[in-house]
Amino acid sequence: MINIYEVNETNNMIEHEKLDVRTITMGISLLDCADSDLDTVNEKIYKKITTLAKNLVSTGKDIERDFGIPIVNKRISVTPIALVGGSACKKPEDFVTIAKTLDKAAKEVGVNFIGGYSALVSKGMTTADKNLILSIPEALATTDRVCSSINVGSTKTGLNMDAVELMGRIVTETAQATKDNDSLGCAKLVVFCNAPDDNPFMAGAFHGVTEADAIINVGVSGPGVVKVALEKVRGENFEVLCETIKKTAFKITRVGQLVAQEASKRLGIPFGIIDLSLAPTPAVGDSVAEILEEIGLERVGAPGTTAALAMLNDQVKKGGVMASSYVGGLSGAFIPVSEDAGMIAAVERGSLTLEKLEAMTCVCSVGLDMIAIPGDVTAETISAIIADEAAIGMINNKTTAVRLIPVPGKTVGEQVEFGGLLGYAPIIAVSKFKADAFIARGGRIPAPVRSLTN
Repeated sequence: MINIYEVNETNNMIEHEKLDVRTITMGISLLDCADSDLDTVNEKIYKKITTLAKNLVSTGKDIERDFGIPIVNKRISVTPIALVGGSACKKPEDFVTIAKTLDKAAKEVGVNFIGGYSALVSKGMTTADKNLILSIPEALATTDRVCSSINVGSTKTGLNMDAVELMGRIVTETAQATKDNDSLGCAKLVVFCNAPDDNPFMAGAFHGVTEADAIINVGVSGPGVVKVALEKVRGENFEVLCETIKKTAFKITRVGQLVAQEASKRLGIPFGIIDLSLAPTPAVGDSVAEILEEIGLERVGAPGTTAALAMLNDQVKKGGVMASSYVGGLSGAFIPVSEDAGMIAAVERGSLTLEKLEAMTCVCSVGLDMIAIPGDVTAETISAIIADEAAIGMINNKTTAVRLIPVPGKTVGEQVEFGGLLGYAPIIAVSKFKADAFIARGGRIPAPVRSLTN
């Protein structure tokens, strides 16, 4: 039972510390929409999404009003489309029609993003997988709300380097296809290793094949709440610091649990998971970087940054699992550059480089996220960056991801503006040294030995 003290405390976190429910995401299985006829597939997809999710946005708004808890986004994730459209789609252009159907359905029900234009190719690619991947640049250039993700590796299977090589080209082509909009298509494209089936956060959300026909997942965020809590224990030792983070994460997760259960009840759809992720926004006071600096760093990127982030991520998870039996998704701390005012400032001041960000991804929730790079960076170099990040995930049995945004016509020192939650980003330098021969080898990098004995 939540008492009046907790109610007042929650209200204060919402009003003054930027606590919010970042997203209610309805996961929808489209496996029963598969058919050999493309028109039929599109009709089934549109009907199922618009039927199940017709009240998602209005229900979210009702919960906001009734409980006074901001719910920033209402979203949908669907079964990886390569699995759904495989029989009907004979060429990349066929998959584009499904992307447009997803976009149309998203607009009809009013959600801001729909994820699941995806393929899972950690061990190999079917013809359908490859056709979907090849369709991504056009699909993201001709839709507004569709998000795409490709899983190229896992701890169990190793890394599919053919898919890694291909995704470098696809990122480059997507940048070109959306260059008139500052390569915005790349902000909706994620390359994963160990992608989770129940992630409610875009752009990497999809509805896993092991999930129910429809579920409700909720993503909660509160970097500002954690920062304010840490301000009250300045100078204390790490035991006090860790307990403070853990207790704060517990309180944040309780809010998410309340919203998730209420949304599940009102929509008549089972509750899936709470994803407690410190997901920042460009707003001042809503920054993971500022938490790390409150812990004691002069600027993010300084020595000690990786250790501080590891501690933060771990304590957030520990606090979350105390508050809910169903914590899942990515749960931890995100470090997207364009979406975090503190990260942006660190890049601009030179304390944060691509290499330091890569080191930080060893211990955070995702990976190299929302990083703008010069438009002349080659596809092979992008593939090599993807390979590095995927290897971190594979060896450490964790989710890692890459969302790089090469911006044609721009170089280091300039910046790119995305707007809204996506924010803006300074163009970050990339090593001039090449790995073309490494990427050209093809094939698979085997799974680590320990994964074969687990």
